[in-house]
Amino acid sequence: MSDAEAKGAGNAGSAGAEPDTTGTGATRPGAARAGASGAGVSAPGAPQAAGAGPVRGTARGAAPVPLSVLDLVTVGAGSTAGASLRTSVEISRLAESRGYHRHWVAEHHSMPGVASSSPAVILAHLAAHTSRIRLGSGGVMLPNHAPLAVAEQFGTLEALAPGRVDLGLGRAPGTDPRTAAALRGPGRLDEAADEFPRRLAELTRFLDDDFPDGHPYARVHAVPGPVQGPSARPPIWLLGSSGFSARLAGELGLPFAYAHHFSAAGTLPALDLYRQSFRPSAVLDAPYALIGVSALAADTAAQARAQVLTGALSMLRLRSGRPGLVPTPQEAAAYPFSPLEREFVDGWLANVVHGTPDEVRSGLDALVARTGADELMLTANAHGGDARLRSYGLVADAYGMPAAA
Repeated sequence: MSDAEAKGAGNAGSAGAEPDTTGTGATRPGAARAGASGAGVSAPGAPQAAGAGPVRGTARGAAPVPLSVLDLVTVGAGSTAGASLRTSVEISRLAESRGYHRHWVAEHHSMPGVASSSPAVILAHLAAHTSRIRLGSGGVMLPNHAPLAVAEQFGTLEALAPGRVDLGLGRAPGTDPRTAAALRGPGRLDEAADEFPRRLAELTRFLDDDFPDGHPYARVHAVPGPVQGPSARPPIWLLGSSGFSARLAGELGLPFAYAHHFSAAGTLPALDLYRQSFRPSAVLDAPYALIGVSALAADTAAQARAQVLTGALSMLRLRSGRPGLVPTPQEAAAYPFSPLEREFVDGWLANVVHGTPDEVRSGLDALVARTGADELMLTANAHGGDARLRSYGLVADAYGMPAAA
């Protein structure tokens, strides 16, 4: 779920950008089961109902729904990737201590201002510095990876942080077409629309270690995994910014995360489609929809405006084919926006919840009321790590979230 993110229109790839090349015509569950894996998505155990669990969180303080963090590991001008990764650890610790439910990391490539090219590596680092908060991908862009490799990476994470790992999957590249081609290799950039459900089903089979006898992968095991003995596995989420994954998540009975932070116009249609398509499964007995929200709180409205303008300028440059480090507030304030650029920036900022803590709380409450979202995942886009940390703390204060949840 990134707001940074894609070079060119519609190519952002996090919680979970996905250009929808097929409208809303998702593959039926039976079609997903008929792919190379021979099975649909499933999970052990009874369906999850209301209350906290691997999918459903618990709202803290006066928050209307559980609050979580989406981390783009942004790199500001004058800073480094190392400093941004250290900030991610600080954010994760703060989020854990204040009752945020989960901390997800997005996958992006070839973007100087975003250092989250390897979510599994970052999540392992965060796991070593936290003990309770859920950690996950928002998301892994499945077309960029072999399903077995993803199963091994997240099996390893589950072994490192048992019961705390989420596997969010998207079908966008998380980058521009040229970089996607370099990631995937020749001939794989224009895969058929039904390839994502097939790869999803194959990944699920690897996670559950249950390919049927006679299948080419029947003796291939993802390790760590069930071949070593009874074990849990991360719950799968589908991520999207269009109707394809909304419908597929509903038909498979999976939780769904929508990228409201960079595709706000499609939020309500996608959530409606997810809920209308939902079929109870071994994972959930009712729909569970999370939305990514760009939100930044500061001590004053002017400070918040100065910070979010840096993200808007960064996005403008990205969409114009000029990606770079996140500019400073001073650079953003002095930038000579053309009328067309100003129109883009104003439209972008209209969907960023920002201001004083009380203003942000009101904006988030209104968003929950308008969308019926079951969880909000906040991404605080700003030039520096201190502003992002301050924002998450101020939002927690605004809702009276406990200092040691």
